[in-house]
Amino acid sequence: MGQSGRSRHQKRARAQAQLRNLEAYAAQPHSFVFTRGRAGRSVQQLSLDVRRVMEPLTASRLQVRKKNSLKDCVAVAGPLGVTHFLVLSKTDNSVYLKLMRLPGGPTLTFQINKYTLVRDVVSSLRRHRMHEQQFNHPPLLVLNSFGVQGMHIKLMATMFQNLFPSLNVHTVNLNTIKRCLLINYNPDSQELDFRHYSIKVVPVGASRGMKKLLQEKFPNMSRLQDISELLATGVALSESEVEPDGEHNITELPQAVAGRGNMQAQQSAIRLTEIGPRMTLQLIKIQEGVGNGNVLFHSFVHKTEAELQAILAAKEEKLRLKAQRQNQQAENLQRKQELREAHKKKSLAGMKRARAGADGDSDAEDPGAPPEAAGASQNEEEEDDAEYFRQAVGKEPDEDMFPRVGKRRRLGGPPGKKQRGKEQRPGSGKGQGGNWRPPKPKGRFQGVKTKLGARRQDTGRPSRT
Repeated sequence: MGQSGRSRHQKRARAQAQLRNLEAYAAQPHSFVFTRGRAGRSVQQLSLDVRRVMEPLTASRLQVRKKNSLKDCVAVAGPLGVTHFLVLSKTDNSVYLKLMRLPGGPTLTFQINKYTLVRDVVSSLRRHRMHEQQFNHPPLLVLNSFGVQGMHIKLMATMFQNLFPSLNVHTVNLNTIKRCLLINYNPDSQELDFRHYSIKVVPVGASRGMKKLLQEKFPNMSRLQDISELLATGVALSESEVEPDGEHNITELPQAVAGRGNMQAQQSAIRLTEIGPRMTLQLIKIQEGVGNGNVLFHSFVHKTEAELQAILAAKEEKLRLKAQRQNQQAENLQRKQELREAHKKKSLAGMKRARAGADGDSDAEDPGAPPEAAGASQNEEEEDDAEYFRQAVGKEPDEDMFPRVGKRRRLGGPPGKKQRGKEQRPGSGKGQGGNWRPPKPKGRFQGVKTKLGARRQDTGRPSRT
């Protein structure tokens, strides 16, 4: 049997391709879309619709709790590679959208003057075209009328461009472009029109009957005698199926596109169908940081140069005081740490001295024992030395060698103790003469010996004595 599966080179190539895809996916911009505060049902649904627009490079199932702060979201976004936040909020006056660039800003705040949800847009259309395969790739971003002079206009255009991955027109695959996001700027009203469309490519230059045959749903030809009637006259086709194609949406395809009749170098029409949501935005202000920082631009508040300098000086003073407090806090922490270490060393030294005193190895000066106890101990030591001398030499020591023992012997010994007498040797006792016998054993061996002697007497055998 031959080897089943892929070869070693095929597995290596597949692993390398997966690694390249992961690196390319990580290099693309990612986003979080969520609400803050009491937004309400409509704004909550609007955030879900905007999240649908940003797919697949967004967290589709993101859940942000009330106790989660913006700092928590920023801390989570770093390891996940998230580059943008789209935060919707609602006040008593209006609904706002904040577009934040991570990790250092800027933050663009828009006021949502009008908005329409996806369900309202789809219900207003007679025929809508939306399926799940359209959201497997990011939409194509189209910016219109952003060439007006102004730094805030250029910053807005740059922020919207960085929301989606860049495209190379020479290597892009047209089959991956299924949606289109149009952002139009109106210089007169200074408003932005946010529109989301579905893209459909159909061939042109064919009759209505031929287009019907090319569609997935085959037409009803029960009333026709021949198929030529369908191709020639277009019977059983409604007028609503006729699309207003023209020069504005007809182009020559540089490559084949998925769909019947969309061949390379053939004329095809690009048709857009709005799928929502729909918003009308107005830029309010631009901040330097993420949710806070210096205000770089404001639509309603304009300050003079002197006011800006005063604000800058106040901010510098605030930063200086903050740095001073931080330095003082660091010094206090260092001082407390040193005191804690000194107290620890002192405590360990005291514990060491106490342990050494308990073991008798303390270096501290010993006050000594009471005189009575000292004398008693010295007497005992001299008695032990004298006894050792008797056993080693075999005679009594002189009185000069152990004066305390000699003095005690003259006085009759210490009170409460019996005076030791010399053991009498055999034959030297008074009145005994030479009939000395060893003493009888005492204790448990006495009875044992008596029983053994009795047994020997009973058996008639001579006992060993």
